[in-house]
Amino acid sequence: MVPAGFFLPGRPGFLVRRIAQRPGVWYTVFIVFTAGSPAGILVGKKRERYMKTGFDNDKYLAMQSAHIRERIAQFDNKLYLEFGGKLFDDYHASRVLPGFQPDSKLQMLLQLKDQAEIVVVISAEDIVSNKLRGDYGITYDMDVLRLIDAFQGVGLFVGSVCVTMYTAAPEVEAFENRLHTLGIRTFRHYKIAGYPNDVARIVSDEGYGKNDYIETERPLVVITAPGPGSGKMAVCLSQLYHEHKRGVKAGYAKFETFPIWNLPLKHPVNLAYEAATADLNDVNMIDPFHLEAYGETAVNYNRDIEIFPVLHAMFEMISGKSPYQSPTDMGVNMAGNCIVDDEVCCEASRKEILRRYLKCLCEQKAGGTVKDELFKLELLLNQAGLTLGSRAVEQQAHARSEATGGLPAAAIELPDGTIVTGKTGPLLGAASSTLLNALKKLAGIDQELELVSARAIEPIQTLKTNYLGSKNPRLHTDEILIALSSSVSESEYAAAALHQLPKLKGCDMHSTVILSSVDSDTLNKLGIYLTCDPAYEEEDRKYHKK
Repeated sequence: MVPAGFFLPGRPGFLVRRIAQRPGVWYTVFIVFTAGSPAGILVGKKRERYMKTGFDNDKYLAMQSAHIRERIAQFDNKLYLEFGGKLFDDYHASRVLPGFQPDSKLQMLLQLKDQAEIVVVISAEDIVSNKLRGDYGITYDMDVLRLIDAFQGVGLFVGSVCVTMYTAAPEVEAFENRLHTLGIRTFRHYKIAGYPNDVARIVSDEGYGKNDYIETERPLVVITAPGPGSGKMAVCLSQLYHEHKRGVKAGYAKFETFPIWNLPLKHPVNLAYEAATADLNDVNMIDPFHLEAYGETAVNYNRDIEIFPVLHAMFEMISGKSPYQSPTDMGVNMAGNCIVDDEVCCEASRKEILRRYLKCLCEQKAGGTVKDELFKLELLLNQAGLTLGSRAVEQQAHARSEATGGLPAAAIELPDGTIVTGKTGPLLGAASSTLLNALKKLAGIDQELELVSARAIEPIQTLKTNYLGSKNPRLHTDEILIALSSSVSESEYAAAALHQLPKLKGCDMHSTVILSSVDSDTLNKLGIYLTCDPAYEEEDRKYHKK
Protein backbone atom coordinates (compact mmCIF):
# COMPACT_ATOMS: atom_id res chain seq x y z
CA MET A 1 0.00 0.00 0.00
CA VAL A 2 1.29 3.44 -0.90
CA PRO A 3 1.39 5.83 2.08
CA ALA A 4 -0.89 8.85 2.05
CA GLY A 5 0.72 11.94 0.56
CA PHE A 6 3.59 9.95 -0.97
CA PHE A 7 4.72 10.71 -4.57
CA LEU A 8 5.38 7.47 -6.42
CA PRO A 9 8.96 7.08 -7.66
CA GLY A 10 9.29 7.95 -11.32
CA ARG A 11 5.78 9.43 -11.36
CA PRO A 12 6.18 12.94 -9.92
CA GLY A 13 2.63 13.96 -10.72
CA PHE A 14 0.98 11.06 -8.91
CA LEU A 15 -0.28 11.56 -5.37
CA VAL A 16 -2.10 9.25 -3.01
CA ARG A 17 -4.53 10.50 -0.36
CA ARG A 18 -6.67 8.54 2.13
CA ILE A 19 -9.98 10.04 3.19
CA ALA A 20 -12.80 8.75 5.38
CA GLN A 21 -16.23 9.30 3.86
CA ARG A 22 -18.17 7.38 6.52
CA PRO A 23 -17.26 5.56 9.74
CA GLY A 24 -15.32 2.36 9.19
CA VAL A 25 -14.75 2.98 5.49
CA TRP A 26 -11.70 4.73 4.04
CA TYR A 27 -11.00 5.50 0.40
CA THR A 28 -7.58 5.59 -1.19
CA VAL A 29 -7.68 8.44 -3.74
CA PHE A 30 -5.22 8.63 -6.62
CA ILE A 31 -4.67 12.20 -7.88
CA VAL A 32 -2.70 13.19 -10.98
CA PHE A 33 -1.34 16.73 -11.08
CA THR A 34 -1.16 18.28 -14.55
CA ALA A 35 0.22 21.58 -15.80
CA GLY A 36 -3.16 23.16 -16.27
CA SER A 37 -4.77 21.79 -13.16
CA PRO A 38 -2.92 22.52 -9.90
CA ALA A 39 -5.79 21.01 -7.95
CA GLY A 40 -5.31 17.67 -9.63
CA ILE A 41 -7.57 15.23 -11.44
CA LEU A 42 -9.19 12.29 -9.64
CA VAL A 43 -8.26 9.19 -11.59
CA GLY A 44 -9.12 6.36 -9.25
CA LYS A 45 -10.60 5.44 -5.92
CA LYS A 46 -10.21 2.19 -4.05
CA ARG A 47 -12.55 1.26 -1.18
CA GLU A 48 -10.88 -0.03 1.95
CA ARG A 49 -12.37 -1.19 5.25
CA TYR A 50 -10.79 -1.75 8.57
CA MET A 51 -11.94 -3.21 11.83
CA LYS A 52 -13.23 -0.49 14.09
CA THR A 53 -13.71 -0.52 17.80
CA GLY A 54 -17.00 0.54 19.30
CA PHE A 55 -16.05 0.20 22.95
CA ASP A 56 -13.48 2.07 25.06
CA ASN A 57 -11.94 -0.65 27.23
CA ASP A 58 -9.63 1.66 29.20
CA LYS A 59 -12.54 3.93 30.12
CA TYR A 60 -14.51 0.87 31.16
CA LEU A 61 -11.79 -0.39 33.51
CA ALA A 62 -11.49 3.01 35.17
CA MET A 63 -15.24 3.66 35.48
CA GLN A 64 -16.13 0.16 36.63
CA SER A 65 -13.50 -0.07 39.38
CA ALA A 66 -14.36 3.45 40.61
CA HIS A 67 -18.08 2.60 40.74
CA ILE A 68 -17.45 -0.57 42.76
CA ARG A 69 -15.30 1.39 45.23
CA GLU A 70 -18.20 3.85 45.63
CA ARG A 71 -20.58 0.96 46.31
CA ILE A 72 -18.24 -0.52 48.97
CA ALA A 73 -18.18 2.87 50.71
CA GLN A 74 -22.01 2.93 50.91
CA PHE A 75 -21.90 0.10 53.46
CA ASP A 76 -19.67 -0.78 56.43
CA ASN A 77 -16.72 -1.25 54.11
CA LYS A 78 -18.03 -4.73 53.27
CA LEU A 79 -19.58 -5.58 49.91
CA TYR A 80 -20.61 -9.00 48.59
CA LEU A 81 -20.43 -8.76 44.81
CA GLU A 82 -22.22 -11.46 42.83
CA PHE A 83 -20.24 -11.91 39.64
CA GLY A 84 -22.34 -13.19 36.74
CA GLY A 85 -21.02 -14.28 33.37
CA LYS A 86 -17.45 -15.22 32.55
CA LEU A 87 -14.50 -13.58 34.26
CA PHE A 88 -11.58 -14.72 32.14
CA ASP A 89 -12.97 -15.39 28.74
CA ASP A 90 -16.02 -13.24 28.01
CA TYR A 91 -15.87 -13.71 24.25
CA HIS A 92 -19.54 -12.90 23.79
CA ALA A 93 -18.92 -9.40 25.15
CA SER A 94 -15.83 -8.97 22.96
CA ARG A 95 -17.83 -9.98 19.86
CA VAL A 96 -20.78 -7.64 20.41
CA LEU A 97 -18.74 -4.76 21.87
CA PRO A 98 -15.66 -4.56 19.60
CA GLY A 99 -12.86 -3.22 21.76
CA PHE A 100 -14.01 -5.06 24.89
CA GLN A 101 -11.22 -7.41 25.94
CA PRO A 102 -12.27 -10.96 26.93
CA ASP A 103 -10.49 -10.57 30.28
CA SER A 104 -11.74 -7.02 30.99
CA LYS A 105 -13.61 -8.10 34.13
CA LEU A 106 -10.48 -9.75 35.44
CA GLN A 107 -8.38 -6.67 34.66
CA MET A 108 -10.92 -4.55 36.49
CA LEU A 109 -10.69 -6.81 39.55
CA LEU A 110 -6.89 -6.56 39.45
CA GLN A 111 -7.27 -2.82 39.98
CA LEU A 112 -9.04 -3.73 43.23
CA LYS A 113 -6.92 -6.76 44.17
CA ASP A 114 -5.72 -5.31 47.49
CA GLN A 115 -9.35 -4.94 48.56
CA ALA A 116 -10.78 -8.11 47.00
CA GLU A 117 -11.01 -11.76 47.84
CA ILE A 118 -12.71 -14.52 45.87
CA VAL A 119 -15.22 -17.09 47.11
CA VAL A 120 -15.96 -19.81 44.55
CA VAL A 121 -19.42 -21.37 44.80
CA ILE A 122 -20.49 -24.80 43.56
CA SER A 123 -23.73 -26.71 44.03
CA ALA A 124 -23.53 -30.17 45.59
CA GLU A 125 -26.08 -31.33 43.02
CA ASP A 126 -23.69 -30.36 40.21
CA ILE A 127 -20.87 -32.32 41.88
CA VAL A 128 -23.02 -35.45 42.21
CA SER A 129 -24.35 -35.23 38.64
CA ASN A 130 -20.86 -34.53 37.17
CA LYS A 131 -22.24 -31.47 35.41
CA LEU A 132 -20.08 -30.41 32.47
CA ARG A 133 -18.98 -27.00 31.21
CA GLY A 134 -19.71 -27.24 27.51
CA ASP A 135 -17.00 -24.79 26.47
CA TYR A 136 -14.17 -26.58 28.29
CA GLY A 137 -15.54 -30.13 28.46
CA ILE A 138 -14.68 -30.47 32.17
CA THR A 139 -16.89 -31.07 35.19
CA TYR A 140 -17.91 -28.19 37.45
CA ASP A 141 -15.83 -29.51 40.36
CA MET A 142 -12.72 -29.58 38.16
CA ASP A 143 -13.57 -26.10 36.92
CA VAL A 144 -13.47 -24.86 40.52
CA LEU A 145 -9.82 -25.94 40.65
CA ARG A 146 -9.17 -24.31 37.27
CA LEU A 147 -10.72 -21.05 38.48
CA ILE A 148 -8.67 -21.08 41.68
CA ASP A 149 -5.47 -21.62 39.70
CA ALA A 150 -6.41 -18.83 37.28
CA PHE A 151 -7.22 -16.36 40.07
CA GLN A 152 -4.12 -17.14 42.07
CA GLY A 153 -2.01 -17.07 38.92
CA VAL A 154 -2.74 -13.36 38.45
CA GLY A 155 -2.33 -12.47 42.10
CA LEU A 156 -5.95 -12.51 43.32
CA PHE A 157 -6.69 -13.91 46.76
CA VAL A 158 -9.03 -16.93 46.86
CA GLY A 159 -10.40 -17.16 50.37
CA SER A 160 -12.54 -20.28 50.22
CA VAL A 161 -15.02 -22.52 48.39
CA CYS A 162 -18.68 -22.76 49.40
CA VAL A 163 -20.68 -25.90 48.60
CA THR A 164 -24.35 -24.93 48.25
CA MET A 165 -27.44 -27.15 48.51
CA TYR A 166 -25.21 -29.43 50.55
CA THR A 167 -25.92 -33.17 50.42
CA ALA A 168 -23.89 -35.77 52.34
CA ALA A 169 -22.88 -37.68 49.23
CA PRO A 170 -19.55 -39.51 48.74
CA GLU A 171 -18.74 -37.37 45.71
CA VAL A 172 -19.24 -34.15 47.69
CA GLU A 173 -17.15 -35.35 50.63
CA ALA A 174 -14.38 -36.47 48.27
CA PHE A 175 -14.37 -33.02 46.66
CA GLU A 176 -14.18 -31.28 50.04
CA ASN A 177 -11.35 -33.58 51.16
CA ARG A 178 -9.42 -32.83 48.01
CA LEU A 179 -9.75 -29.08 48.64
CA HIS A 180 -8.62 -29.52 52.25
CA THR A 181 -5.48 -31.37 51.13
CA LEU A 182 -4.78 -28.44 48.82
CA GLY A 183 -5.09 -26.01 51.72
CA ILE A 184 -8.40 -24.49 50.61
CA ARG A 185 -11.10 -23.83 53.22
CA THR A 186 -14.63 -25.06 52.48
CA PHE A 187 -18.00 -24.02 53.87
CA ARG A 188 -21.45 -25.58 53.57
CA HIS A 189 -24.79 -23.98 52.76
CA TYR A 190 -27.94 -26.06 52.96
CA LYS A 191 -31.26 -26.39 51.18
CA ILE A 192 -33.98 -24.27 52.79
CA ALA A 193 -37.58 -25.44 52.70
CA GLY A 194 -39.83 -22.96 50.90
CA TYR A 195 -36.93 -21.15 49.14
CA PRO A 196 -37.22 -18.50 47.72
CA ASN A 197 -40.79 -17.51 48.66
CA ASP A 198 -41.02 -18.34 52.39
CA VAL A 199 -39.11 -15.22 53.42
CA ALA A 200 -39.86 -15.56 57.16
CA ARG A 201 -38.31 -19.04 57.28
CA ILE A 202 -35.39 -18.16 54.99
CA VAL A 203 -34.35 -15.09 57.00
CA SER A 204 -34.24 -16.90 60.35
CA ASP A 205 -32.11 -19.28 62.36
CA GLU A 206 -33.97 -22.12 60.60
CA GLY A 207 -32.93 -20.79 57.18
CA TYR A 208 -29.79 -18.77 56.58
CA GLY A 209 -28.91 -19.28 60.25
CA LYS A 210 -28.12 -22.96 59.59
CA ASN A 211 -25.57 -22.11 56.92
CA ASP A 212 -21.89 -21.84 57.73
CA TYR A 213 -20.68 -18.28 58.09
CA ILE A 214 -17.99 -17.82 55.43
CA GLU A 215 -15.03 -16.15 57.09
CA THR A 216 -13.71 -13.35 54.91
CA GLU A 217 -10.87 -10.88 55.36
CA ARG A 218 -11.29 -8.10 52.81
CA PRO A 219 -13.83 -5.33 52.04
CA LEU A 220 -14.80 -6.68 48.59
CA VAL A 221 -15.91 -10.31 48.48
CA VAL A 222 -16.41 -11.54 44.91
CA ILE A 223 -18.84 -14.46 44.70
CA THR A 224 -18.32 -16.43 41.49
CA ALA A 225 -19.06 -19.95 40.20
CA PRO A 226 -18.34 -22.32 37.30
CA GLY A 227 -21.77 -21.68 35.78
CA PRO A 228 -25.37 -20.55 36.33
CA GLY A 229 -27.62 -22.03 39.00
CA SER A 230 -24.82 -22.52 41.51
CA GLY A 231 -26.45 -20.39 44.24
CA LYS A 232 -24.29 -17.25 44.12
CA MET A 233 -27.09 -14.86 45.14
CA ALA A 234 -28.22 -17.12 48.03
CA VAL A 235 -24.63 -17.16 49.34
CA CYS A 236 -24.50 -13.35 49.25
CA LEU A 237 -27.80 -12.98 51.12
CA SER A 238 -26.85 -15.64 53.67
CA GLN A 239 -23.66 -13.70 54.37
CA LEU A 240 -25.63 -10.45 54.80
CA TYR A 241 -27.78 -12.22 57.42
CA HIS A 242 -24.75 -13.48 59.34
CA GLU A 243 -22.91 -10.15 59.05
CA HIS A 244 -25.95 -8.29 60.40
CA LYS A 245 -26.07 -10.65 63.39
CA ARG A 246 -22.44 -9.72 64.01
CA GLY A 247 -23.22 -6.01 63.84
CA VAL A 248 -21.75 -5.45 60.37
CA LYS A 249 -23.84 -3.48 57.87
CA ALA A 250 -22.61 -5.34 54.79
CA GLY A 251 -23.94 -4.68 51.29
CA TYR A 252 -24.82 -6.67 48.20
CA ALA A 253 -24.37 -5.80 44.53
CA LYS A 254 -24.62 -7.67 41.28
CA PHE A 255 -22.19 -7.43 38.40
CA GLU A 256 -23.42 -8.69 35.05
CA THR A 257 -22.51 -7.19 31.70
CA PHE A 258 -25.82 -7.99 29.97
CA PRO A 259 -28.43 -6.88 29.40
CA ILE A 260 -27.04 -3.35 29.38
CA TRP A 261 -29.50 -1.42 31.52
CA ASN A 262 -29.09 1.99 29.91
CA LEU A 263 -29.49 0.81 26.30
CA PRO A 264 -32.95 0.48 24.69
CA LEU A 265 -34.83 -2.79 25.18
CA LYS A 266 -34.57 -3.76 21.50
CA HIS A 267 -31.06 -2.46 20.97
CA PRO A 268 -29.08 -5.08 18.97
CA VAL A 269 -26.60 -5.51 21.85
CA ASN A 270 -29.44 -6.49 24.19
CA LEU A 271 -31.08 -8.67 21.53
CA ALA A 272 -27.74 -10.47 21.10
CA TYR A 273 -27.77 -11.23 24.83
CA GLU A 274 -31.20 -12.82 24.48
CA ALA A 275 -29.82 -14.87 21.59
CA ALA A 276 -26.91 -16.01 23.76
CA THR A 277 -29.26 -17.12 26.56
CA ALA A 278 -32.07 -18.49 24.37
CA ASP A 279 -31.62 -21.95 25.90
CA LEU A 280 -32.18 -20.47 29.40
CA ASN A 281 -35.37 -18.75 28.25
CA ASP A 282 -34.12 -15.38 29.52
CA VAL A 283 -36.18 -12.43 28.34
CA ASN A 284 -35.12 -8.78 28.49
CA MET A 285 -37.76 -6.54 30.07
CA ILE A 286 -38.29 -2.95 31.11
CA ASP A 287 -37.66 -2.83 34.86
CA PRO A 288 -41.10 -1.79 36.26
CA PHE A 289 -39.69 -1.17 39.76
CA HIS A 290 -37.07 1.24 38.42
CA LEU A 291 -39.66 3.04 36.30
CA GLU A 292 -41.99 3.45 39.26
CA ALA A 293 -39.25 4.58 41.68
CA TYR A 294 -37.41 7.00 39.42
CA GLY A 295 -39.54 7.58 36.31
CA GLU A 296 -36.59 6.25 34.32
CA THR A 297 -36.62 3.42 31.77
CA ALA A 298 -34.05 0.72 32.45
CA VAL A 299 -33.58 -2.76 31.00
CA ASN A 300 -33.19 -5.90 33.08
CA TYR A 301 -34.14 -9.52 32.55
CA ASN A 302 -37.09 -11.57 33.70
CA ARG A 303 -35.46 -13.65 36.43
CA ASP A 304 -34.12 -10.64 38.35
CA ILE A 305 -37.40 -8.75 37.97
CA GLU A 306 -39.47 -11.75 39.11
CA ILE A 307 -37.35 -12.36 42.21
CA PHE A 308 -36.94 -8.70 43.25
CA PRO A 309 -40.03 -8.47 45.52
CA VAL A 310 -38.68 -11.45 47.46
CA LEU A 311 -35.18 -9.92 47.63
CA HIS A 312 -36.63 -6.58 48.74
CA ALA A 313 -38.48 -8.32 51.59
CA MET A 314 -35.30 -10.20 52.55
CA PHE A 315 -33.27 -6.99 52.69
CA GLU A 316 -35.92 -5.45 54.96
CA MET A 317 -35.96 -8.46 57.28
CA ILE A 318 -32.16 -8.63 57.45
CA SER A 319 -31.39 -4.97 58.10
CA GLY A 320 -34.75 -3.27 58.55
CA LYS A 321 -34.54 -1.36 55.27
CA SER A 322 -33.81 -2.24 51.66
CA PRO A 323 -30.95 -0.28 50.09
CA TYR A 324 -32.43 -0.83 46.62
CA GLN A 325 -35.70 0.20 44.99
CA SER A 326 -35.26 -1.92 41.84
CA PRO A 327 -33.23 -4.83 40.50
CA THR A 328 -31.40 -2.33 38.29
CA ASP A 329 -30.30 -0.51 41.45
CA MET A 330 -28.48 -3.67 42.55
CA GLY A 331 -26.27 -3.69 39.46
CA VAL A 332 -22.93 -1.95 39.07
CA ASN A 333 -22.51 -2.37 35.32
CA MET A 334 -20.91 0.62 33.53
CA ALA A 335 -20.52 -0.99 30.07
CA GLY A 336 -23.24 1.13 28.44
CA ASN A 337 -21.32 4.30 29.32
CA CYS A 338 -18.24 3.10 27.45
CA ILE A 339 -19.75 2.55 23.98
CA VAL A 340 -18.01 5.06 21.71
CA ASP A 341 -19.47 3.98 18.35
CA ASP A 342 -23.01 2.69 18.60
CA GLU A 343 -23.29 1.63 14.96
CA VAL A 344 -20.16 -0.53 15.19
CA CYS A 345 -21.62 -2.33 18.22
CA CYS A 346 -25.02 -2.65 16.51
CA GLU A 347 -23.48 -4.27 13.43
CA ALA A 348 -21.35 -6.61 15.55
CA SER A 349 -24.42 -7.63 17.56
CA ARG A 350 -26.47 -8.34 14.43
CA LYS A 351 -23.71 -10.66 13.24
CA GLU A 352 -23.72 -12.38 16.63
CA ILE A 353 -27.46 -13.06 16.42
CA LEU A 354 -26.92 -14.67 13.01
CA ARG A 355 -24.05 -16.74 14.39
CA ARG A 356 -26.20 -17.96 17.29
CA TYR A 357 -29.02 -18.90 14.92
CA LEU A 358 -26.75 -20.81 12.56
CA LYS A 359 -25.08 -22.57 15.49
CA CYS A 360 -28.49 -23.69 16.75
CA LEU A 361 -29.44 -24.98 13.28
CA CYS A 362 -26.20 -26.97 13.12
CA GLU A 363 -26.74 -28.43 16.60
CA GLN A 364 -30.28 -29.38 15.61
CA LYS A 365 -28.94 -31.05 12.48
CA ALA A 366 -26.37 -32.99 14.50
CA GLY A 367 -28.82 -34.01 17.22
CA GLY A 368 -31.71 -34.85 14.94
CA THR A 369 -34.27 -33.22 17.23
CA VAL A 370 -35.92 -29.80 17.17
CA LYS A 371 -34.30 -27.42 19.67
CA ASP A 372 -36.77 -25.33 21.63
CA GLU A 373 -34.59 -22.23 21.51
CA LEU A 374 -34.70 -22.19 17.70
CA PHE A 375 -38.08 -20.47 17.71
CA LYS A 376 -36.78 -17.83 20.13
CA LEU A 377 -33.79 -17.21 17.86
CA GLU A 378 -36.03 -16.92 14.79
CA LEU A 379 -38.05 -14.25 16.60
CA LEU A 380 -34.89 -12.35 17.52
CA LEU A 381 -33.70 -12.63 13.93
CA ASN A 382 -36.93 -10.99 12.77
CA GLN A 383 -36.76 -8.30 15.46
CA ALA A 384 -33.26 -7.37 14.32
CA GLY A 385 -34.36 -7.31 10.65
CA LEU A 386 -31.92 -10.06 9.66
CA THR A 387 -32.06 -12.79 7.01
CA LEU A 388 -29.81 -15.76 6.34
CA GLY A 389 -27.51 -15.38 3.39
CA SER A 390 -27.35 -11.60 3.66
CA ARG A 391 -23.68 -11.51 4.65
CA ALA A 392 -21.13 -11.23 1.86
CA VAL A 393 -19.06 -14.01 3.40
CA GLU A 394 -21.99 -16.44 3.07
CA GLN A 395 -22.70 -15.36 -0.50
CA GLN A 396 -19.07 -15.79 -1.57
CA ALA A 397 -18.80 -19.23 0.04
CA HIS A 398 -21.91 -20.42 -1.82
CA ALA A 399 -20.71 -18.87 -5.06
CA ARG A 400 -17.41 -20.76 -4.78
CA SER A 401 -19.25 -24.01 -4.04
CA GLU A 402 -21.55 -23.57 -7.05
CA ALA A 403 -18.59 -22.77 -9.30
CA THR A 404 -16.93 -26.06 -8.31
CA GLY A 405 -19.88 -28.34 -8.86
CA GLY A 406 -21.27 -28.19 -5.34
CA LEU A 407 -18.08 -29.14 -3.51
CA PRO A 408 -17.74 -27.84 0.05
CA ALA A 409 -16.34 -24.33 0.12
CA ALA A 410 -15.59 -21.61 2.64
CA ALA A 411 -15.00 -17.88 2.66
CA ILE A 412 -13.36 -15.49 5.12
CA GLU A 413 -13.67 -11.70 5.31
CA LEU A 414 -10.32 -10.10 6.05
CA PRO A 415 -9.87 -6.90 8.12
CA ASP A 416 -9.80 -4.70 5.00
CA GLY A 417 -13.12 -6.11 3.74
CA THR A 418 -11.54 -8.41 1.13
CA ILE A 419 -13.20 -11.82 0.94
CA VAL A 420 -11.03 -14.86 0.24
CA THR A 421 -12.47 -18.27 -0.60
CA GLY A 422 -11.29 -21.86 -0.72
CA LYS A 423 -12.66 -25.23 -1.81
CA THR A 424 -12.23 -28.89 -1.02
CA GLY A 425 -9.44 -30.49 -3.03
CA PRO A 426 -7.46 -33.74 -3.06
CA LEU A 427 -4.92 -32.38 -0.54
CA LEU A 428 -6.83 -29.90 1.62
CA GLY A 429 -10.32 -29.47 3.03
CA ALA A 430 -12.22 -26.27 2.27
CA ALA A 431 -11.37 -24.68 5.65
CA SER A 432 -7.66 -25.44 5.27
CA SER A 433 -7.61 -24.15 1.72
CA THR A 434 -9.38 -20.93 2.74
CA LEU A 435 -6.99 -20.43 5.65
CA LEU A 436 -3.92 -20.73 3.42
CA ASN A 437 -5.42 -18.41 0.79
CA ALA A 438 -6.22 -15.83 3.47
CA LEU A 439 -2.64 -15.90 4.80
CA LYS A 440 -1.31 -15.46 1.26
CA LYS A 441 -3.55 -12.46 0.73
CA LEU A 442 -2.52 -10.84 4.00
CA ALA A 443 1.18 -11.43 3.27
CA GLY A 444 0.91 -10.12 -0.31
CA ILE A 445 1.84 -13.51 -1.76
CA ASP A 446 0.58 -14.59 -5.20
CA GLN A 447 -2.40 -16.92 -4.80
CA GLU A 448 -0.89 -19.31 -7.34
CA LEU A 449 2.24 -19.78 -5.26
CA GLU A 450 2.47 -23.13 -3.47
CA LEU A 451 3.07 -22.31 0.21
CA VAL A 452 3.23 -25.95 1.26
CA SER A 453 4.31 -28.34 -1.44
CA ALA A 454 2.46 -31.53 -2.32
CA ARG A 455 5.69 -33.36 -1.37
CA ALA A 456 5.37 -32.03 2.18
CA ILE A 457 1.67 -32.87 2.43
CA GLU A 458 1.76 -36.41 1.03
CA PRO A 459 3.75 -37.96 3.95
CA ILE A 460 1.23 -36.47 6.40
CA GLN A 461 -1.60 -37.99 4.36
CA THR A 462 0.18 -41.36 4.44
CA LEU A 463 0.55 -41.12 8.21
CA LYS A 464 -3.16 -40.31 8.61
CA THR A 465 -4.51 -43.03 6.36
CA ASN A 466 -1.99 -45.87 6.69
CA TYR A 467 -1.03 -45.59 10.34
CA LEU A 468 -3.69 -43.55 12.19
CA GLY A 469 -6.72 -45.16 10.57
CA SER A 470 -8.23 -42.03 9.03
CA LYS A 471 -10.37 -42.41 5.93
CA ASN A 472 -10.02 -38.71 5.06
CA PRO A 473 -6.62 -37.98 3.52
CA ARG A 474 -7.19 -34.22 3.29
CA LEU A 475 -5.40 -32.06 5.85
CA HIS A 476 -7.38 -30.34 8.57
CA THR A 477 -6.60 -26.76 9.59
CA ASP A 478 -4.34 -27.77 12.49
CA GLU A 479 -2.41 -30.15 10.23
CA ILE A 480 -1.87 -27.59 7.47
CA LEU A 481 -0.64 -25.05 10.02
CA ILE A 482 1.88 -27.58 11.34
CA ALA A 483 2.96 -28.30 7.77
CA LEU A 484 3.27 -24.56 7.12
CA SER A 485 5.35 -24.12 10.29
CA SER A 486 7.71 -26.90 9.24
CA SER A 487 8.25 -25.11 5.92
CA VAL A 488 9.40 -21.84 7.52
CA SER A 489 13.10 -22.75 7.60
CA GLU A 490 13.09 -23.43 3.86
CA SER A 491 10.66 -20.78 2.60
CA GLU A 492 10.50 -17.06 3.34
CA TYR A 493 6.97 -17.09 1.93
CA ALA A 494 5.88 -19.66 4.52
CA ALA A 495 7.41 -17.51 7.27
CA ALA A 496 5.67 -14.39 5.97
CA ALA A 497 2.34 -16.21 5.79
CA LEU A 498 2.65 -17.63 9.30
CA HIS A 499 3.26 -14.15 10.73
CA GLN A 500 -0.17 -13.08 9.45
CA LEU A 501 -2.09 -15.42 11.77
CA PRO A 502 -2.83 -12.74 14.43
CA LYS A 503 -4.58 -10.65 11.75
CA LEU A 504 -7.28 -13.32 11.40
CA LYS A 505 -8.61 -12.61 14.90
CA GLY A 506 -12.14 -11.22 14.70
CA CYS A 507 -12.63 -12.16 11.03
CA ASP A 508 -15.92 -13.73 9.91
CA MET A 509 -15.73 -17.09 8.16
CA HIS A 510 -18.49 -19.22 6.64
CA SER A 511 -18.49 -22.83 5.49
CA THR A 512 -21.10 -24.42 3.23
CA VAL A 513 -20.93 -27.61 5.33
CA ILE A 514 -20.60 -28.42 9.03
CA LEU A 515 -16.89 -28.62 9.85
CA SER A 516 -15.27 -31.21 12.06
CA SER A 517 -14.59 -30.34 15.70
CA VAL A 518 -10.87 -30.32 14.85
CA ASP A 519 -11.35 -27.55 12.29
CA SER A 520 -13.83 -25.53 14.33
CA ASP A 521 -11.61 -25.74 17.44
CA THR A 522 -8.54 -24.58 15.52
CA LEU A 523 -10.39 -21.67 13.94
CA ASN A 524 -11.78 -20.73 17.34
CA LYS A 525 -8.26 -20.68 18.82
CA LEU A 526 -7.26 -18.28 16.03
CA GLY A 527 -10.11 -15.98 17.08
CA ILE A 528 -12.04 -16.50 13.83
CA TYR A 529 -15.84 -16.17 14.04
CA LEU A 530 -17.02 -19.29 12.22
CA THR A 531 -20.50 -20.09 10.95
CA CYS A 532 -21.62 -23.13 8.96
CA ASP A 533 -24.61 -24.13 6.88
CA PRO A 534 -26.63 -26.88 8.63
CA ALA A 535 -25.53 -29.51 6.11
CA TYR A 536 -23.03 -32.35 5.97
CA GLU A 537 -20.59 -33.00 3.16
CA GLU A 538 -22.01 -36.52 2.91
CA GLU A 539 -25.71 -36.18 3.67
CA ASP A 540 -26.48 -39.85 2.99
CA ARG A 541 -24.33 -41.07 5.90
CA LYS A 542 -26.01 -42.08 9.15
CA TYR A 543 -23.07 -41.33 11.42
CA HIS A 544 -21.13 -38.10 11.39
CA LYS A 545 -18.03 -37.73 13.51
CA LYS A 546 -18.05 -34.57 15.58
